[in-house]
Formats: sequence, C-alpha cells, structure tokens
Amino acid sequence: MSSNLIYRFHATGGGTPVNAYIVEGRSGTVVIDSTLTVSDGRALRSRVEELGKPLLGVIITHAHPDHHGGLVELVRNLDVPVFATAGVAQVIRRDDPIKEQILRPMFGDEWAAQRAFPNQTVADGELVSLDGIRLRVTDLGPSESPHDSVWALEDSDRRVFSADLAYDRHHCYLADGFHQQWLANIARARQEFPNGVTLHPGHGEPCGTEALDWQEGYITTFLEAVTAADWSDTVAARAGVIARMLDYLPSGRCSS
Repeated sequence: MSSNLIYRFHATGGGTPVNAYIVEGRSGTVVIDSTLTVSDGRALRSRVEELGKPLLGVIITHAHPDHHGGLVELVRNLDVPVFATAGVAQVIRRDDPIKEQILRPMFGDEWAAQRAFPNQTVADGELVSLDGIRLRVTDLGPSESPHDSVWALEDSDRRVFSADLAYDRHHCYLADGFHQQWLANIARARQEFPNGVTLHPGHGEPCGTEALDWQEGYITTFLEAVTAADWSDTVAARAGVIARMLDYLPSGRCSS
C-alpha cells in the first residue's frame, strides 16, 4: 500500500463547485489545482498548513480559471515550484487578460487582482518526484479546456488526478468547443488507464472509469441536441438543448 494520503478539498466559491487535492507524503505535501477564488485559495492554504508539513509543490492540470485562480493565495510568500505542461502554462498566460475582463465583473475582489502562474514546465510522460510523492503527467492537448493534462500518482493504489476529463455527474462546461478532441482523449484514457484505477476528478467525488462512459454520453447527447435543433428560432433551440441535457442529467448541479 502507498504511504501517500489524498485529501479532497471541495470549494464552492462564487457558486462554482470545484475540487483541489492535497497529497500528503512522509514529510511534505503536493497540491493538485488551486480553486477559483481568493477565499477558497486561502482556505486551501489553511488546510495544507493544518497537516503540519511543508508544501513541496503545486500541479495545475489545465487552463480553466476555476483550477488555477486561487493559486496566488495558496503559494503567497512561499518559494515552491508550480508545475504544468508547456501547453497548459502557455494558455493560462495567454488567456489571462480576457479572463480578467470576464471574471472581474462576475466575482469582484474574489478574482485575484494579481494572478500567479506555473513556473516549471514538464513534457508528456515526465515524472515529477517531490520527497517520495511521484506524479507522472499525460499531456492531452485540447480537451475540456484549450489545453489539458492528467497526472497519475505512481504508487500501488492506481490513482489518477483526472481533472475535467470526466466530471462525476455534474453538468459540464462545453463552451470551448474541443468536443472531438475531448472524445478522443476519453477513448485514449480507456486504453491507457490501469484496471481498477480511481479517478480524482475536478468536479464531483472520486470514481472509477465508468465516469468516462458517462462523460462520453453527455458530450454526444449535447452534440446531437445541437445538431437537431432549429436555430432559426434561437430561444426555442437553446431551450430544447437545455431540456435534452436535463433529461440526460436531471440535476441543477453545474460547474464552470
């Protein structure tokens, strides 16, 4: 059995439910993703400090701000490496000005005035090892966001930080439009994830690979609904797509 413990930090700041994870090793911790808001970033930092071990590093899985907006509060006054693939790091910096314009009116001071960014880039398949916490990255490219990755904890328990590759039965963010790439990455994950793997998703509870099937169904249902709609009446078409998705998942739970 692994000596590494995983803690799920569930944040709801700004009405946007999202997970970060703390991996506790023998003498330190690593955090995967950093939530959206200032308050949740601070609360995540406090949770790390409660464990009484130093923060050794942070991993950012993908380029959506609900997974990196709180980073500046998590690492404030700390000199720690923040890892991401080159593609994830590049998109976060590229999109930061437009995210400022969009998110400042939505969240006010809960959207950090100055953001922090990844400062260490890693290549596909590279291993990050921090005092016995060993995490290997798979670079997915465009998927749920303009650039995604998943990270596997290299221990005997077969645990993967799967980010937003598959939500755990939450309504999903589909606006970036990389639907075919996302579906291809789900198919790839089915082939590459080990048997019995536990996924630690960006939204929802830890789950098994059945979440991949659910996510594939969600995306294909959405694409079918959009294709079938009569967009000469935009209001009716939009309502029809929403109704179809609520048939697939009769829940108001949503994520950004």
